Amino acid sequence: MNVVVVESPAKAKTINKYLGSGYKVLASFGHVRDLPAKDGSVLPDEDFAMKWEVDTASNKRLKDITEALKGADSLILATDPDREGEAISWHVLEVLTKKKALKDKKVSRVVFNAITKKSVLDAMENPREIDTPLVDAYLARRALDYLVGFNLSPVLWRKLPGARSAGRVQSVALRLVCDRESEIERFISEEYWQISADLKTPRGDGFTARLTTHNGEKINKMSVTNGDLAGGIRDMLEGASFVADSVEAKPTRRNPSPPFTTSTLQQAASSKLGFNASRTMQVAQKLYEGIDIGGETVGLITYMRTDGVQMAPEAIDEARQAIAARFGDRYVPEKARLYTTKAKNAQEAHEAIRPTGFERAPDDVKRYLDADQLKLYDLIWKRATASQMASAEIERTTVDITASKDGKTAGLRATGSVVRFDGFIAAYTDAKEDGEQSDGDDDDARLPEINAQEALAKDKINATQHFTEPPPRFSEASLIKKMEELGIGRPSTYASTLATLRDREYVTIENRRLTPEPKGRLVIAFLENFFNRYVEFGFTADLEEKLDRISAGELAWKDVLREFWTEFHQHIDDTKDLRVTAVLDALNEALAPLVFPVREDDSDPRICPTCGTGNLSLKLGKYGAFVGCSNYPDCSFTRQLSSEGSDADAALSNEPKDLGIDPHTSEPITLRTGRFGPYVQRGEGKEAKRSSIPKGWDVASIDHEKAMALINLPRDIGQHPESGKMISAGIGRYGPFVLHDGTYANLETVEDVFSIGLNRAVTVIAEKLAKGPGRGRGTPTALKALGDHPDGGPITVRDGKYGPYVNWGKINATLPKDKVPADVTVEEALEMIAAKAGASGKKTKAPAKKAAKPKAKAKTTKAKPAKAKTATAKKD
Repeated sequence: MNVVVVESPAKAKTINKYLGSGYKVLASFGHVRDLPAKDGSVLPDEDFAMKWEVDTASNKRLKDITEALKGADSLILATDPDREGEAISWHVLEVLTKKKALKDKKVSRVVFNAITKKSVLDAMENPREIDTPLVDAYLARRALDYLVGFNLSPVLWRKLPGARSAGRVQSVALRLVCDRESEIERFISEEYWQISADLKTPRGDGFTARLTTHNGEKINKMSVTNGDLAGGIRDMLEGASFVADSVEAKPTRRNPSPPFTTSTLQQAASSKLGFNASRTMQVAQKLYEGIDIGGETVGLITYMRTDGVQMAPEAIDEARQAIAARFGDRYVPEKARLYTTKAKNAQEAHEAIRPTGFERAPDDVKRYLDADQLKLYDLIWKRATASQMASAEIERTTVDITASKDGKTAGLRATGSVVRFDGFIAAYTDAKEDGEQSDGDDDDARLPEINAQEALAKDKINATQHFTEPPPRFSEASLIKKMEELGIGRPSTYASTLATLRDREYVTIENRRLTPEPKGRLVIAFLENFFNRYVEFGFTADLEEKLDRISAGELAWKDVLREFWTEFHQHIDDTKDLRVTAVLDALNEALAPLVFPVREDDSDPRICPTCGTGNLSLKLGKYGAFVGCSNYPDCSFTRQLSSEGSDADAALSNEPKDLGIDPHTSEPITLRTGRFGPYVQRGEGKEAKRSSIPKGWDVASIDHEKAMALINLPRDIGQHPESGKMISAGIGRYGPFVLHDGTYANLETVEDVFSIGLNRAVTVIAEKLAKGPGRGRGTPTALKALGDHPDGGPITVRDGKYGPYVNWGKINATLPKDKVPADVTVEEALEMIAAKAGASGKKTKAPAKKAAKPKAKAKTTKAKPAKAKTATAKKD
């Protein structure tokens, strides 16, 4: 018997069927060991020794593999065909070797690009050894990411409270988003006018021509800058005669794009389907691992983490046959199309993403797929098919027209195109938005018959005013495209990098556009001022290129680490004496448009609006940065650092605005602002109830009615018709929701909280239950393991939403703001845990090994004066 190790249980089951009873296929469930999230996992002073740790779940899987090997003849490592897959095979082999589980058994490595019977059996016939350079590249990348994260993040915690973390690729991606935001802030809009003429041929057919010259001067987009100039040209054209000087029809060919790579698939799925990167990869993973089709599990696409654009020769032949059968012989080009990648630092020589069988058209398999799977498979099948189809044949017509009046002349041009043969467009057209250049979606309309030297009749002259617009914010797709162009990150890292930025709350996504949060902009401003080299695009791309050279066997991985660490470690040491005042001065200047937004009355935005004499500046508190007055404590003005520029916040200052009386309690309702932003309050003192103003609401529009609606959240909607239990709506930590019997379901907008009826609420709850429990936010990252508590159970330092804290069981003790997480000792942690337990009345009891997760209870909270938090139930 032979033992085969793959990554996922779904693949294990399918592959075991292909191989038969002589094989036992087991899943590693991804990586079996990792670097512990604590100091000392990578030791530069010991030649970059790395200390790996196997978690409990992986221990069980490795034990299963060890048991299976006892009666086996060989071990076959069949993990994914990329660097991560190679690393998993290496880890498994290392652990089994140390366990002495292999003895004299034969060990081999096989890779397959698709989970089909033929691909798997072919791979088994062509075993090889583990690719050592590819593993070395993994080790170098893992060590670099660890060294940057565990050395740079503590600097942020000390100098920039509220910052979560920094990362080698993550921070550079965040810089791209922040740089774009700065471009938008600096942008000055300019006026321009476009002039066109609606004309008719002698046969009465209409078309539009745009102005290209005026009195011998070439007209471009910004040539006509005001209404007076535009009016003069329009008046001249109103009385002019028009003649078609020349008509030129030129045939052109348009070629198809190559099959998808990881990044182009993510871009197209975003533009055409509205999928984010993570969703795209999750669906693609399922299509790759296999779908049950008529009782047989078959992988429908090839491996989805790749930057290769070529297809295997047999796949090209199959595609050409499918094209001839489905579209006709004319759609099959004389020669097969071959592609080469244009991505900077492209590596991992895999095939492009394609169907495993071109005969399986989307319509043929749609009954086996869910909606998302069908959409993505349809996209992949069409793009791969189109890549081997004939060029589209297009006739582009250009008509140059002369307008003349009283010795003055103007030139106009009309363009149009006609598709004479659709070619590959019959299968696939690219989307313009966020993706690559559009194919077959030309804006030029088809022109009527126009003959040279014939007179044209004027129908209407159009002069339209426009203003230049700032560059758009990045979408996930356009950011991935930019990262690929710069050589930052790799196919397997794009989705996780974007997810990290969202999870760290450094960016938000609205209307599919990435907007940097103030917290994210602070981090980047700090890094650009004090660690600029490590967020430079060129430096990061150069490091990626060195990692690729390691995987090609051209560089020694530890030499690359030594070169990086020497300079980086010195830079970290140089920041130890950096004063917080110097940091704040630098950030005040770097983020001036954010910290000191322009005021409507043109007054100095750096002067305190409350006392009129103090200077505003960034201040650092326990939960991050805010704007405060230099006259503190005599002046207590504070304002949340907001990307919305908040004149309303400034106007509110710290003086409450009276909104009326609560008719039920007779308490005053006021609108206020604090360091966490604007909020409404009922009553005074510690017992006052507060509720934050939802993001996107205009503070100036908050009246008594809106304030009462917020104060009275959560709102009872009605009893569930089946359980009889109340359904309520509220705004929680993760946004608007409905709640029934411990089940939370997201709502699309804040407004839904106040308008949703019982029927819709029941439907939303039912849909959530049908989907099953979500992932939630997951366990916060462990920054340092301190060992076991005397009463049992591990003590760790973790990175939470509001900063680092010590965790033991159900007890969480926030670290003092001047305490560096990496410096916490076991003794200090035990004191903090005891103090926290005593303050909360909890008994310091060892946590159960498998404690059930407690159900969240909806409750109305009364916020402390320092925190203007929404007084609603917390969401799972």
